[in-house]
Amino acid sequence: MAARIELDAVDKTLVRRLQQDGRASYTDLGKEVGLSAPAVRARVQRLADRGLLEFAAVTNPMKLGLPVMALLGIRIDGGLPCVVDELKNIDSVVYLVSTAGSFDLFAEVVCRSMEELSTIINDRIRGVPGVSAVESFPYFDIHAHRFTWDIPD
Repeated sequence: MAARIELDAVDKTLVRRLQQDGRASYTDLGKEVGLSAPAVRARVQRLADRGLLEFAAVTNPMKLGLPVMALLGIRIDGGLPCVVDELKNIDSVVYLVSTAGSFDLFAEVVCRSMEELSTIINDRIRGVPGVSAVESFPYFDIHAHRFTWDIPD
């Protein structure tokens, strides 16, 4: 488990603002927290270097021609690290987490068609040594998709 990163009040304000608008300028952020733009840039860079922040453009898969999405519950009977290494190299797998319960892994996949989803499940994922079962949960609609959550005190 990763070590917890301690944040002061300024860091928390910066993170919350960047969660709302990742393109906010250092000048505007500085006005909000009472620091110069270079000081804000240094703080944000420090938080990014420590792995707390990542900046990315979030795309809409449907607008990119990837309207088929599914969550896959995966059971394994082999070594978890080997299976993970194989699955994370499949381009359609956009999210992969290990879990407890009836599945060992959950993978989120995005595809062009149901036929492509079937190929990914049956030819790619089931073909990975150590994978014993795959159960698919196709998405009909996305009702919430958040990238912000509260920062604990």
